[in-house]
Amino acid sequence: MTEFTAPTAGRDPADNLSLPLTGLKVVSLEQAAAAPLCTRRLVLAGADVYKIERPEGDFARHYDAKIAGHSSYFVWLNAGKKSVVLDLKQAQDRGQLKLLIQTSDVFVQNLKPGALHDLGLALDDLHQLNPRLISVSISGFHESGPGAQRKAYDLLMQAESGLADITGSPHAPGRVGVSMVDMSTGMFAYEAVLEALLMRRQTGRGERLSVALFDAVAEWMSVPYLLQQFTGEAPPRVGLAHPGICPYGVFHSRENKPFILSIQNEREWVRLCHEVLRQPDLLEDPRCMNNETRVANRTFVDGTLQQAFAHMPYARVENNLHRADLAFAPVNSVQDLAAHPDFRQQSVIVHGESVSLPVVPGRARPSGLKVPELGEHTKEVLSRLENLAPPEK
Repeated sequence: MTEFTAPTAGRDPADNLSLPLTGLKVVSLEQAAAAPLCTRRLVLAGADVYKIERPEGDFARHYDAKIAGHSSYFVWLNAGKKSVVLDLKQAQDRGQLKLLIQTSDVFVQNLKPGALHDLGLALDDLHQLNPRLISVSISGFHESGPGAQRKAYDLLMQAESGLADITGSPHAPGRVGVSMVDMSTGMFAYEAVLEALLMRRQTGRGERLSVALFDAVAEWMSVPYLLQQFTGEAPPRVGLAHPGICPYGVFHSRENKPFILSIQNEREWVRLCHEVLRQPDLLEDPRCMNNETRVANRTFVDGTLQQAFAHMPYARVENNLHRADLAFAPVNSVQDLAAHPDFRQQSVIVHGESVSLPVVPGRARPSGLKVPELGEHTKEVLSRLENLAPPEK
């Protein structure tokens, strides 16, 4: 099989972007968020992604119907893919999927561990049929660990990893407001695919990869883990503040507008005291001598700053902090994000309607990709299967 030769799928022919994965053929047996995020990134890099769905569709299609009749998660994660419906309870459909995988570059799946084997699609067999195949299995826990058979979703992993224990107010744990475990897992899977593609150019062979949600969030927990192991204490929950830096938290202006102030070093602390607070005596206060003493006396430090800011309108706060070159940010709403002057967007097409999404950082990405209807591309893709030849070994 020749690498990177397939035609571009699901994007405007007038799009002349140079995309690094153009021609890469990806089959994805995916649902929910983590695996679809991985393949979404592959689509945006130019790959052709064939999303295999059961007859009732990816269940993420039905989380809600608020974005032009589609769910918000599905619109976010699936534009540009080709939807192919296969009933894997049927031998003929399993055979078609097997041939599609056999003639592809990458196979992404997040079925329950063991489900592929039960369908007669064991990964060892697929790799034997196609030695250049790169497969990525996304699971809750590592496939060789004691939790391999457990179901796992984002909030469950936030709780089980300890993330929820360091998130929220001092009074109660909290959930990160987006599905960050799913997102980080999808990104780790995407990175693994790119690394495997680079290795395949050297060796000519694919790889069998696995990425677990629990491993992904555990990696994000590295600093709290290290602090717990070496000091015996994990970072406390401090709400809109930083547990190890002070001042770094929320304050309110005279009109009660909340904002975050971040002081990262002693030079900034000096400028804050002199140029903004007009309280140089704080520099000599033993409770404020360095970051460690300020953290230990956070109540005093934050209270002193809040007392000063309570007399300043936000426009003055903003102007003074800008002039002192100090880091700060208003505590905005989601509605404020949409109106933010630095907010960049790109579009996807949903039922013929253009819907804006945040821009994915990095290289230029194609815009105007279409969110597929369930089974929209089944006939097109399956009609070509008979002309596909298995890859050369």
